[in-house]
Amino acid sequence: MRYATPKMTERTASTDDCDAAGFVLAGGQSSRMGRDKALLPFAGPPLIAHALSTLFEAGLSTAIAGADPSARAALSAYAPVVDDPEPGLGPLAGICAALAANSARFAVFLPVDLPLLPPSLIVYLLYHARITGSAVTVASVNGFAQTFPVVLDRFTLPALQDELHSGRRGCFSAFRGAASRLDQPIAGVAVELLAQSGQVSHPLGLPPIHWFLNVNSPQDLRRAEALGAVPQLQ
Repeated sequence: MRYATPKMTERTASTDDCDAAGFVLAGGQSSRMGRDKALLPFAGPPLIAHALSTLFEAGLSTAIAGADPSARAALSAYAPVVDDPEPGLGPLAGICAALAANSARFAVFLPVDLPLLPPSLIVYLLYHARITGSAVTVASVNGFAQTFPVVLDRFTLPALQDELHSGRRGCFSAFRGAASRLDQPIAGVAVELLAQSGQVSHPLGLPPIHWFLNVNSPQDLRRAEALGAVPQLQ
Protein backbone atom coordinates (compact mmCIF):
# COMPACT_ATOMS: atom_id res chain seq x y z
CA MET A 1 0.00 0.00 0.00
CA ARG A 2 1.41 3.40 -0.98
CA TYR A 3 -0.24 6.67 -0.14
CA ALA A 4 -0.71 9.63 -2.44
CA THR A 5 -0.78 13.20 -1.21
CA PRO A 6 -4.03 15.00 -2.20
CA LYS A 7 -3.70 17.32 -5.18
CA MET A 8 -4.64 20.40 -3.20
CA THR A 9 -1.55 19.98 -1.03
CA GLU A 10 0.98 18.48 -3.43
CA ARG A 11 4.52 19.75 -3.05
CA THR A 12 8.06 18.45 -2.83
CA ALA A 13 10.64 18.58 -0.06
CA SER A 14 12.74 20.94 -2.17
CA THR A 15 10.22 23.82 -2.07
CA ASP A 16 8.74 25.46 1.03
CA ASP A 17 9.34 22.41 3.22
CA CYS A 18 12.98 23.32 3.85
CA ASP A 19 11.77 24.66 7.21
CA ALA A 20 10.45 21.25 8.25
CA ALA A 21 11.75 17.71 8.60
CA GLY A 22 10.05 14.40 9.29
CA PHE A 23 11.14 11.73 11.75
CA VAL A 24 9.82 8.23 12.33
CA LEU A 25 10.02 7.13 15.96
CA ALA A 26 11.13 3.52 15.73
CA GLY A 27 11.99 2.65 19.31
CA GLY A 28 9.95 0.85 21.93
CA GLN A 29 10.14 -2.62 23.39
CA SER A 30 7.35 -4.12 21.23
CA SER A 31 6.55 -6.46 24.12
CA ARG A 32 2.99 -7.20 23.00
CA MET A 33 4.12 -7.85 19.43
CA GLY A 34 6.89 -10.20 20.48
CA ARG A 35 9.38 -8.74 17.98
CA ASP A 36 10.63 -5.40 16.68
CA LYS A 37 7.64 -3.64 15.12
CA ALA A 38 9.64 -1.40 12.83
CA LEU A 39 10.76 -4.28 10.61
CA LEU A 40 7.49 -6.19 10.78
CA PRO A 41 5.89 -6.71 7.34
CA PHE A 42 2.67 -4.80 6.76
CA ALA A 43 0.90 -5.70 3.52
CA GLY A 44 4.34 -6.42 2.07
CA PRO A 45 6.88 -3.75 3.07
CA PRO A 46 7.86 -3.34 6.74
CA LEU A 47 6.15 -0.80 8.97
CA ILE A 48 9.20 1.45 8.86
CA ALA A 49 8.83 1.76 5.08
CA HIS A 50 5.16 2.72 5.40
CA ALA A 51 5.89 5.38 8.01
CA LEU A 52 8.72 6.89 5.99
CA SER A 53 6.50 6.89 2.90
CA THR A 54 3.78 8.78 4.79
CA LEU A 55 6.21 11.54 5.71
CA PHE A 56 7.83 11.61 2.27
CA GLU A 57 4.48 11.90 0.53
CA ALA A 58 3.64 14.77 2.86
CA GLY A 59 6.60 16.57 1.28
CA LEU A 60 9.14 16.06 4.06
CA SER A 61 12.71 14.91 4.24
CA THR A 62 12.81 11.75 6.35
CA ALA A 63 14.96 10.19 9.04
CA ILE A 64 14.56 7.68 11.85
CA ALA A 65 14.78 8.62 15.54
CA GLY A 66 14.64 6.72 18.82
CA ALA A 67 15.81 3.46 17.24
CA ASP A 68 16.90 0.56 19.39
CA PRO A 69 20.69 0.25 19.00
CA SER A 70 20.32 -3.43 18.12
CA ALA A 71 18.12 -2.51 15.13
CA ARG A 72 20.16 0.45 13.93
CA ALA A 73 22.01 -1.38 11.16
CA ALA A 74 18.82 -2.82 9.70
CA LEU A 75 16.91 0.46 9.91
CA SER A 76 19.69 2.50 8.33
CA ALA A 77 18.94 0.69 5.06
CA TYR A 78 15.67 2.64 4.88
CA ALA A 79 16.68 6.15 6.00
CA PRO A 80 19.34 7.99 8.01
CA VAL A 81 19.19 7.17 11.72
CA VAL A 82 19.59 9.88 14.34
CA ASP A 83 21.65 8.34 17.12
CA ASP A 84 20.19 8.65 20.59
CA PRO A 85 22.88 9.64 23.10
CA GLU A 86 20.66 8.37 25.93
CA PRO A 87 19.14 5.08 24.73
CA GLY A 88 16.61 3.37 26.92
CA LEU A 89 14.83 6.55 28.04
CA GLY A 90 11.88 6.17 25.69
CA PRO A 91 10.56 8.13 22.72
CA LEU A 92 11.06 11.53 24.36
CA ALA A 93 14.81 10.95 24.28
CA GLY A 94 14.61 10.18 20.56
CA ILE A 95 12.58 13.35 19.98
CA CYS A 96 15.14 15.47 21.82
CA ALA A 97 18.00 13.88 19.88
CA ALA A 98 16.26 14.57 16.55
CA LEU A 99 15.48 18.20 17.43
CA ALA A 100 19.07 18.75 18.55
CA ALA A 101 20.47 17.27 15.35
CA ASN A 102 18.16 19.19 13.02
CA SER A 103 18.20 22.86 12.00
CA ALA A 104 14.68 23.07 10.51
CA ARG A 105 12.14 25.28 12.31
CA PHE A 106 9.57 22.47 12.56
CA ALA A 107 9.92 18.74 13.11
CA VAL A 108 7.15 16.22 12.51
CA PHE A 109 7.26 13.04 14.56
CA LEU A 110 5.34 9.94 13.49
CA PRO A 111 5.53 6.63 15.37
CA VAL A 112 6.24 3.54 13.33
CA ASP A 113 3.03 1.82 14.43
CA LEU A 114 0.42 4.10 12.77
CA PRO A 115 0.33 2.66 9.23
CA LEU A 116 -3.18 3.91 8.40
CA LEU A 117 -2.46 7.59 8.93
CA PRO A 118 -2.89 9.59 5.68
CA PRO A 119 -0.18 11.98 4.48
CA SER A 120 -2.76 14.74 4.03
CA LEU A 121 -3.17 14.97 7.81
CA ILE A 122 0.57 15.51 8.23
CA VAL A 123 0.41 18.23 5.57
CA TYR A 124 -2.43 20.00 7.35
CA LEU A 125 -0.88 19.82 10.81
CA LEU A 126 2.31 21.35 9.45
CA TYR A 127 0.32 24.02 7.61
CA HIS A 128 -1.50 24.87 10.84
CA ALA A 129 1.78 25.08 12.76
CA ARG A 130 3.24 27.41 10.17
CA ILE A 131 0.35 29.85 10.02
CA THR A 132 -0.22 29.96 13.80
CA GLY A 133 3.38 29.67 14.97
CA SER A 134 2.26 27.04 17.47
CA ALA A 135 4.98 25.37 19.50
CA VAL A 136 3.11 22.04 19.62
CA THR A 137 0.48 20.94 17.11
CA VAL A 138 -1.46 17.68 17.36
CA ALA A 139 -4.65 16.14 16.04
CA SER A 140 -7.72 15.40 18.13
CA VAL A 141 -10.29 12.65 17.65
CA ASN A 142 -13.68 12.75 19.38
CA GLY A 143 -12.38 15.62 21.46
CA PHE A 144 -9.29 13.75 22.68
CA ALA A 145 -5.88 15.06 21.73
CA GLN A 146 -3.59 12.45 20.18
CA THR A 147 0.06 12.38 21.22
CA PHE A 148 1.21 11.55 17.68
CA PRO A 149 1.69 12.66 15.01
CA VAL A 150 3.03 15.90 16.44
CA VAL A 151 4.59 19.00 14.91
CA LEU A 152 7.14 20.60 17.23
CA ASP A 153 8.81 23.97 16.94
CA ARG A 154 12.52 23.49 17.58
CA PHE A 155 12.29 26.14 20.32
CA THR A 156 10.59 23.47 22.46
CA LEU A 157 13.87 21.56 22.76
CA PRO A 158 15.18 23.08 26.03
CA ALA A 159 11.88 22.46 27.81
CA LEU A 160 11.63 18.92 26.47
CA GLN A 161 15.18 18.19 27.60
CA ASP A 162 14.32 19.50 31.06
CA GLU A 163 11.33 17.16 31.18
CA LEU A 164 13.46 14.23 30.08
CA HIS A 165 16.23 14.82 32.59
CA SER A 166 13.74 15.41 35.40
CA GLY A 167 12.43 11.89 34.89
CA ARG A 168 9.08 13.04 33.48
CA ARG A 169 9.30 11.16 30.22
CA GLY A 170 5.67 10.97 29.15
CA CYS A 171 5.56 12.58 25.72
CA PHE A 172 2.22 14.37 25.93
CA SER A 173 2.90 15.82 29.37
CA ALA A 174 6.31 16.96 28.09
CA PHE A 175 4.66 18.60 25.06
CA ARG A 176 2.21 20.38 27.34
CA GLY A 177 5.00 21.57 29.59
CA ALA A 178 7.04 22.83 26.64
CA ALA A 179 4.08 24.72 25.18
CA SER A 180 3.30 26.25 28.56
CA ARG A 181 6.91 27.38 28.96
CA LEU A 182 6.50 29.26 25.68
CA ASP A 183 3.21 30.76 26.94
CA GLN A 184 1.10 28.73 24.55
CA PRO A 185 -1.52 26.01 24.78
CA ILE A 186 -1.10 22.86 22.72
CA ALA A 187 -2.74 23.47 19.35
CA GLY A 188 -5.28 20.72 18.73
CA VAL A 189 -6.81 20.22 15.30
CA ALA A 190 -10.13 18.32 15.13
CA VAL A 191 -9.67 15.59 12.54
CA GLU A 192 -13.39 15.00 12.02
CA LEU A 193 -13.96 18.61 10.96
CA LEU A 194 -11.05 18.46 8.55
CA ALA A 195 -12.40 15.28 6.98
CA GLN A 196 -15.95 16.61 6.74
CA SER A 197 -14.75 19.77 5.01
CA GLY A 198 -12.55 17.79 2.60
CA GLN A 199 -9.34 19.39 3.82
CA VAL A 200 -7.86 16.01 4.66
CA SER A 201 -8.78 12.59 3.35
CA HIS A 202 -7.60 9.02 3.32
CA PRO A 203 -6.55 7.58 -0.04
CA LEU A 204 -8.55 4.42 0.67
CA GLY A 205 -11.57 6.22 2.04
CA LEU A 206 -11.02 5.16 5.65
CA PRO A 207 -12.87 7.34 8.17
CA PRO A 208 -10.79 9.19 10.80
CA ILE A 209 -11.71 6.74 13.55
CA HIS A 210 -9.37 4.19 11.93
CA TRP A 211 -6.44 6.48 11.16
CA PHE A 212 -4.97 6.23 14.65
CA LEU A 213 -5.06 2.46 15.01
CA ASN A 214 -1.86 1.52 16.84
CA VAL A 215 -0.29 -1.73 15.70
CA ASN A 216 0.80 -3.06 19.10
CA SER A 217 -0.08 -6.74 18.79
CA PRO A 218 -0.50 -9.41 16.09
CA GLN A 219 -4.26 -8.86 16.34
CA ASP A 220 -3.84 -5.14 15.71
CA LEU A 221 -1.64 -5.92 12.72
CA ARG A 222 -4.24 -8.21 11.16
CA ARG A 223 -6.99 -5.63 11.72
CA ALA A 224 -4.93 -2.84 10.17
CA GLU A 225 -4.06 -4.98 7.16
CA ALA A 226 -7.74 -5.85 6.69
CA LEU A 227 -8.76 -2.18 6.87
CA GLY A 228 -6.05 -1.17 4.43
CA ALA A 229 -6.74 -3.93 1.94
CA VAL A 230 -10.15 -2.85 0.64
CA PRO A 231 -11.20 0.69 -0.34
CA GLN A 232 -14.11 1.89 1.80
CA LEU A 233 -17.49 2.86 0.39
CA GLN A 234 -18.04 6.61 0.30
